[in-house]
Amino acid sequence: MTTPAPWTQERPTALLVLADGTVLRGKGVGATGVAEAEVCFNTAMTGYQEILTDPSYADQIVTFTFPHIGNVGANPEDDETSNPGAEAQARGCVLHADITNPSSWRAHQHFDDWLKERGIIGICGVDTRALTTFIREHGMPNAVIAHDPDGNFDIPALKERAQRWPGIVGADLATKVSTKKTYHWTEGTWRWPEGFTRPREEDLRLHVVAIDYGIKKNILRCLVDAGCRVTVVPADTPAEDILALKPDGVFLSNGPGDPAATAANYAGAQIGKLLQARLPMFGICLGHQMLAIALGGRTKKMKQGHHGANHPVKDFTTHKVEITSMNHGFTVDVASLPEDAVEETHISLFDHTNCGMACKDRPVFSVQHHPEASPGPQDSYYLFRRFADLMSRANARA
Repeated sequence: MTTPAPWTQERPTALLVLADGTVLRGKGVGATGVAEAEVCFNTAMTGYQEILTDPSYADQIVTFTFPHIGNVGANPEDDETSNPGAEAQARGCVLHADITNPSSWRAHQHFDDWLKERGIIGICGVDTRALTTFIREHGMPNAVIAHDPDGNFDIPALKERAQRWPGIVGADLATKVSTKKTYHWTEGTWRWPEGFTRPREEDLRLHVVAIDYGIKKNILRCLVDAGCRVTVVPADTPAEDILALKPDGVFLSNGPGDPAATAANYAGAQIGKLLQARLPMFGICLGHQMLAIALGGRTKKMKQGHHGANHPVKDFTTHKVEITSMNHGFTVDVASLPEDAVEETHISLFDHTNCGMACKDRPVFSVQHHPEASPGPQDSYYLFRRFADLMSRANARA
């Protein structure tokens, strides 16, 4: 990377050291310490707290392309992780400007204090445009982020750590972020002025079992809004235990890591057994990728991935284009899907990678993007209603 960072302080208090030896210097924010991770960039202009608490960002350092981060502060309502005690999370963030003071009536906390509490290391004063260009041209690098208020760094040792870190390919991270025990969820989405809604029990006519590979809270809330009471189970729950709960449908959640690794370790075989039960099934992100694997397809690593809230996706079933939120570094190889059993339903209009599929012979579908994340703001909410309709029709035929 040849473009110099805008940092001018004589003694930097934070470093981002890439595996190729590149060293970016800046001012440390958030937690102190050292962490290894993969560096990606996110093009969203809002939602920095939701991004950094999305379990799908486990073992990643997020470069924010939007220069002003911190302007709405932080508050407990906006955390997306449903498992605050997870073993893995986003490891760091890279900012262009210093953290902005909060200016929102919803702010409970300064973003810098929030980062400290979460154990997330930050660096500001970095030329994020240059770093984003580097990632676009060379792919997402492994790196080390370090923050020391005294500015004492062993750069050769940090370079060695970055080079030795094994990376995300081949990593099964779902069990590190998943719940360890089954629980129930009945909270709906946030609405003005009451906040998060609590639907009546009689309105939750459908029972969904959600397999937690790193599920986001707003996915659970959208399922509730669609008329579902949700039972959340750990990532490695056997299919027999899921079927014993007598669900109307099964949800395969988002999550971090390499889908091929998680599918090979435990998830693929269990999803295959659930497919044999012919229950309605809906998958998002990692759930979409592992469903593809269970159906006979393959996934592959992307160069820079898709991370942002401005991704246009076309739905072939409605012929509409949705503005979506995305967060993935792997994609389904659509050519590997069995044509006699699976049809492609969505594609990215940025690069034509697969963004959705449906089974031809059973009520099963999935998408790569995040319909719960509200970038459009609600262009893709219909997918939750589609899932509910599939379950209602299946019940009517039973």
